[in-house]
Amino acid sequence: MLKVGIVGAGHFGRFHALKARDCPRETLIAVFDPDPARAGAVAKEAGCSVAESLDAMIASVDAVIVAAPAEHHFPVASACLRAGRHVLVEKPIAATLEEANALAALAVETGCVLQVGHLLRYSSEHRAISERIGKPLYIEATRIAPFKPRGTDVSVILDLMIHDLDLVLSLVESPIESIDAVGVAVSSEHEDISNARVRFENGCVASISASRISLKTERRMRVFSEEGYLSADFVQQELTMIGRKRGLPLPGTGGFRREALKWKDCDCLAAEHDAFAASCLDGAPILVDAEAGIRALDAAIRVKESMDASRKTMELSGLINN
Repeated sequence: MLKVGIVGAGHFGRFHALKARDCPRETLIAVFDPDPARAGAVAKEAGCSVAESLDAMIASVDAVIVAAPAEHHFPVASACLRAGRHVLVEKPIAATLEEANALAALAVETGCVLQVGHLLRYSSEHRAISERIGKPLYIEATRIAPFKPRGTDVSVILDLMIHDLDLVLSLVESPIESIDAVGVAVSSEHEDISNARVRFENGCVASISASRISLKTERRMRVFSEEGYLSADFVQQELTMIGRKRGLPLPGTGGFRREALKWKDCDCLAAEHDAFAASCLDGAPILVDAEAGIRALDAAIRVKESMDASRKTMELSGLINN
């Protein structure tokens, strides 16, 4: 059994605590949070103790799940790795690339597992798409949702878009060549709407849109490739593939077939915990390792830089007020 501690008793910290409690290969030892009342409430619900300090927690566990705000990821995760503890850190891996690279180096130096919490990698939708599309040519992703105060401490890029950035990066095996992005803050201090056009060195292009001030929830992805055309509705859990290998023949199309399928919800967080325990206890490959976390963070930072440049142009032209 892997003895686990949770740092952060907020929204995700609570979910992690409950999953660690129920994971067949994990034993939840303690929760730590600067707010003792919040830590106590989560610990009571999950049936574990409250750690008096981070050092006390580290001393009592084999692995730590870091579910604190992004600016605390590096100091907490680095302290755990230096103590020889395995780490599962929520996305983004860190607040800066320098911190992310330092965490990756620490994991190699100490021989500890460093896993990053990009949940979509464990989802049924990711599996359904990656099994059907090997070399995408063009990807269009949309992720919009009504406004909620939670998550507005960061831009919509790190709040929502990073999910699709990571999913796109997992499908496209090529470095990013350029990014052209635009975004605007509407209901918070950070950007609430954003669109990024990502061009890869192999020629693939991805257009990714994210909004957290929409009237409805919509999560869709369309992928074009030599294998065919794929359309996925993540809310309805439906996928349609037009290609030559799967599904029923489409008369008059020169041999194309249409496949339509629905998938069932899987507990991605439980799968993430199972994978973390397997990597820590059995040496299983890390599905979402530091390299994947760094690649997603680098893409998010480049989107933000492009967005800032676009905003400056709009301000100078008088399109928007500065």
